[in-house]
This record gives sequence, C-alpha cells and structure tokens, in this order.
Amino acid sequence: MKLIVGTASTWSLRVWICCQIAAIKVDLVVVPLQQQGYQSQLAKLSSTMLVPVLYDGDIEINDSLAITEYLNELTDGALYPEVQADRAKARSLIAELHSGFLNIRQNCPFSTRPVAPITDTAAIAAELARLHDIFTNAATPFMFDTPGAIDAFYSVMAYRLNAYGIHFDGDAGRYQQALLAWPLLNDAIAHAEQWQQT
Repeated sequence: MKLIVGTASTWSLRVWICCQIAAIKVDLVVVPLQQQGYQSQLAKLSSTMLVPVLYDGDIEINDSLAITEYLNELTDGALYPEVQADRAKARSLIAELHSGFLNIRQNCPFSTRPVAPITDTAAIAAELARLHDIFTNAATPFMFDTPGAIDAFYSVMAYRLNAYGIHFDGDAGRYQQALLAWPLLNDAIAHAEQWQQT
C-alpha cells in the first residue's frame, strides 16, 4: 500500500498513526505543501488534489475518515472499540473533529516548530469547552480501553493545544497529558519534522 501525505497536514499525521495502531505497513510519498508549485505533483497523486490519499493496488481512498474506515475493515476492527455503543461514540467524536473546531484551526495553526502562546482565548472559548468535555470522558490513557482511531485523531489536537500553551485541568488534563506522552504521537511528530525536510 502507498500513503500520500503532505507536510504540515494534520490529517496525514492522523492516518499515519492509524496505520501504526493497525500494524499496516505503507510506502510513504510526501508532498511538500509549503513549496511553490506543489500542485503539479499532487495532481499526479490525488484525484481530489488533497492529502492524505491511500492506494491499495488500483483502489484510491481519499480523506482521513474514509482511509481510517478502510484500514479498520482490513484489520477486522483494530481501530475501534469492541463494544457497539463505544464504536458509535468514537465515530461520532471523530466526525465532530473532522468537520468542526474551525476557530481553533484558524487561530492556532498547526506547527511542529515553536509558536507564541495564545493569550486571548475568547475566539476559541466555546470550542475549548467542548474539547474539555470530550477529554474529561476519556478512560485515560486512551479514550477507551485500548488505543484507537479516536486517540489518533484527538492526540494531534492535544499537541496543537499544548503548542499554544493551552492545558486542561482535571480528568481532561490527564487525557491530554497521556496523549502528549503517547509514543505513537511523538513518532508522528518526528515524522512530520522529517517530512518538512523533503
């Protein structure tokens, strides 16, 4: 299988972590999204002109959610909890992250390099409150009993918040810190830094 990722792409990082959880080996192709003219390279690799993209033979799977579901099917459910209600909750929360938290994305751009702490959180207060609620309900160190796609998706958010000096308290803080200490997240960040050098 071949996975097309992009530099500074949080969705690429999430899929990479899912591949590690599912123990699926992929050949990486990194598209330098920060370089001028990257579109010509991306056009040859992605029919949607977006990353990530997974190729399994002649099958092209676009978008992090679709790729995650495909990986889950390949591994007989390795990325989601065994209990049906927990699987539904995990999928719901992943979809919420995938389509929401737009103010955080706008005001706190993802970066693996040092950034200035955010001092005025008014614009993102409601989204931070929602994330605090989500994190509070985690079993810790993972959302459910074992690591899964939901942790892959929210760990990147935990990293983003931490970079801007946003640290939750209580149970939410314990989940955030557990994600930040997760070796797979740290490996993903190391890979992201390597991708920047391509």
